[in-house]
Amino acid sequence: MEHQQIIEIIKAVSSSNLSSFEYEEGNVYINMTVQSDTVAPTDTPVSYVVPTKKEVVMANEYDKKEDKTEQDKVEDGQVVKSPLVGTFYAASSPDADKFVKVGDRVSKGQTLGIIEAMKLMNEIESEYDGIVAQILVENKQVVEYGQPLFIIKED
Repeated sequence: MEHQQIIEIIKAVSSSNLSSFEYEEGNVYINMTVQSDTVAPTDTPVSYVVPTKKEVVMANEYDKKEDKTEQDKVEDGQVVKSPLVGTFYAASSPDADKFVKVGDRVSKGQTLGIIEAMKLMNEIESEYDGIVAQILVENKQVVEYGQPLFIIKED
C-alpha cells in the first residue's frame, strides 16, 4: 500500500460517521478510532512544563525562608509575589518601556510585569495602592512560585 492510498483512507474514515476502522493487508495494519468528545487538534504545539523536585522545594522554601541577609535587603512594605513559575518580563516587548520603575505610583490592579509560563503571558497586577519601593527581579529572569517580585510602600 502506498503512502497516498493511506492518506485517502484516513480522509475517507475521518469524513464518515464511523467511530472505528481496521484494515490489514500483508504487513500493513491500520486501526483508527474516532472519539466524539475529543478536542480538535490545532496548529499550535502544546508543551507542558513539569517542575523538578528541586524547583518544587525551592518554591516551597520562599514561604518559609528566614534568611536575615535577604530580609535586610527588603524594605518595609507590601510584597507582591509570583503566582506561578515562569520567565519574568518587565515590559510588554523588548522595545517598550517598562511597566513600572522604582518610585512609580501604582494602583491596585495596575500591571507591574508579565510572567511567561507555557507560552502564555500572565500579567502580574499590583495588589496594593502605593509606590514601587523595590523591584526584586531582573527582566528575563526565571521566577518561582511565591518568589517576591515587588515591594509596594503605602504613600
